[in-house]
Amino acid sequence: MKRLTVNDDKCTFSRDGKPFFWLADTLWSAFTNMNDEDLDTYLTVRKQQGFNVLQINILPQWDRCYVNAPYMPFGFKENGGYDYEKGMNDDYFEHAKHVLDKIVSYDFTPALVVLWLNHVPGTWGSALSNNINVMPKEFIKPYCQKVAETFDSYNPVYVISGDTDLDTDSAKEYYRIALDTMCELSPDTLKTLHIKGRYTYLPEEYLDKMDFYMFQSGHNALNLDKCYTMPVEMLEKYPAKPILNAEPCYEQMGFSGYKYGRFNTKDVRRAAWMSVLSGACAGVTYGAHGIWNFQKLYSPVNPNTGEGFDAPKPWTEALYFKGAWDYGYIKNTVSALGELHPDNRIGNTISGLKTEVLEDGTKKMTRVISVNPEIKMATTKDGKTSLIYAPFNTKIVVNEDLSDCKVTVVDMNTKNTAHPFVEVKDGKSYILMTPFDEDVLVVIERR
Repeated sequence: MKRLTVNDDKCTFSRDGKPFFWLADTLWSAFTNMNDEDLDTYLTVRKQQGFNVLQINILPQWDRCYVNAPYMPFGFKENGGYDYEKGMNDDYFEHAKHVLDKIVSYDFTPALVVLWLNHVPGTWGSALSNNINVMPKEFIKPYCQKVAETFDSYNPVYVISGDTDLDTDSAKEYYRIALDTMCELSPDTLKTLHIKGRYTYLPEEYLDKMDFYMFQSGHNALNLDKCYTMPVEMLEKYPAKPILNAEPCYEQMGFSGYKYGRFNTKDVRRAAWMSVLSGACAGVTYGAHGIWNFQKLYSPVNPNTGEGFDAPKPWTEALYFKGAWDYGYIKNTVSALGELHPDNRIGNTISGLKTEVLEDGTKKMTRVISVNPEIKMATTKDGKTSLIYAPFNTKIVVNEDLSDCKVTVVDMNTKNTAHPFVEVKDGKSYILMTPFDEDVLVVIERR
């Protein structure tokens, strides 16, 4: 089976020697909530859309849709928590292998989460669930042994943590044991951590054993800048490795914190493009509210969602949200270019008049000029191609003479293209606004 590796540029991936842009979907609940018919339908659609990685939780997702799963990994105590003392249920892991047989037959790479945060003490998730399923520390190594024995033949990526914070000694210790054990038992597979939203902290002792970095810009409507500030922060803080946004806002996910509103197609498209052009060019992960938890039409909604999201759509509707096609377009565009690096030659400013009241009561009008941080640009290593993403259609200023360049503007909503007028003055190029109504991608090709 095909194996994922990190390229020498420490920025991108290959799979069996061929360039590989990570385009994942969050199918966290695959091992518990899907039957064969559901899985075939799902895999057929996502394959057609261009997806090539599926992020799956090895243990049952704590906030998945309520269904009667055919198997569970452990028995239960009277309080409803896992009975780790009785050991692991082999039938559960055999069923997981059956699911993975189908997944890899469609040419997907599985990215398997070893320990979601509710199994680890000292995390926000274990506290929220009253520590009911915290794994005993002495059980981590035998569990990891089972994971490696069961899944290594599928050449997965092992995501050691799930949605976690690493703010306590107990959490750090648990994940250090799991990371060390998986590195020892499965030396040829890639390892990383999936950390909680709007959080970039990684303990220094983990860094040399991690092959790439995941961040999660998340589902908080008050932090929409995180999709582009977090990769910049990780580039500055940590040794060079591929970076990807493993959980941007999900399509039709309710705003976190029980806030009214949902993320729409443009929101998820914006988060992806801004991440990729700000340094996270190794790939991006899509999410649909209803797929990640695999919500069935008449199944009750699980209220145990840590950040307080509104109800999901059934998976049969969520599978066809338009944003998934937009992510396929991102993969097709970026994978053809390879290594991308953030480019600060954007010169866009916002200007306007501001009224200032003086001490004597009179008013004074002053012009205010500020830089617009929302327009992002990245350029290929060879300098031949640049991409610019603008969330709203506007005139775009580039601090470069583009007289001899081919400039194309793509309407991100319709994928229609325009050939804009470009004015050059004093070494700056002004790409004039096109007739499109929403966000645009500008492609600059240097001759």
